[in-house]
Amino acid sequence: ILRNALVNDPSILRDALAALQEAEERARAEARRAAIRAESARLLRDPADPVRGNPAGDVTIVEFFDVRCGFCRRLHPELEALIASDPGVRVVMKDLPILGPQSVLAARALLAAHRQGGYARLYDALMRLRGEPTEAAIQAEARRLGLDWARLRRDMDDPAISARLEGTHELARRLGIEGTPALVTGETLIPGAVDRATLARTVAEVR
Repeated sequence: ILRNALVNDPSILRDALAALQEAEERARAEARRAAIRAESARLLRDPADPVRGNPAGDVTIVEFFDVRCGFCRRLHPELEALIASDPGVRVVMKDLPILGPQSVLAARALLAAHRQGGYARLYDALMRLRGEPTEAAIQAEARRLGLDWARLRRDMDDPAISARLEGTHELARRLGIEGTPALVTGETLIPGAVDRATLARTVAEVR
């Protein structure tokens, strides 16, 4: 009877597969929400994290990014526009260098610049950089921004910065993040670049 039913109406199988996929996606989404809840302290309240926007904002967006990622660069002006238009937004920065050695070099430079209060300025410069973030390019931008390059270069090799990057990679794995950019707000993980309207709508939903 079942065989005849499937032969006569194959849509039964299609609907069953669709229902299975939907159930699996719901399970994955719930697992992500549970992971976000479990890791909320590391996501939202790590005092060592660089923060853009309003440090006391009522809605936090956590951004996992790689400065060499084209989609991260596409997201950059959208987030900047959101920060400029919404004084209640707090953006926590999580350096996740996944695109090779130069990505790691840039992430080390940013975290070293953070010790001089220059994270946001160097971040903006590297996101707008034409070409690769080589050491020479990073040095030129750091000097242009008035950062102490000798100190910054020394800090880049600090084992504490290596441990921080490893911790961010481990956190990303726990949350099921597979690429950059990835945004976490509320209990929602948003993979990939989105526009300002989507960001604003997400913030409104969290509020």
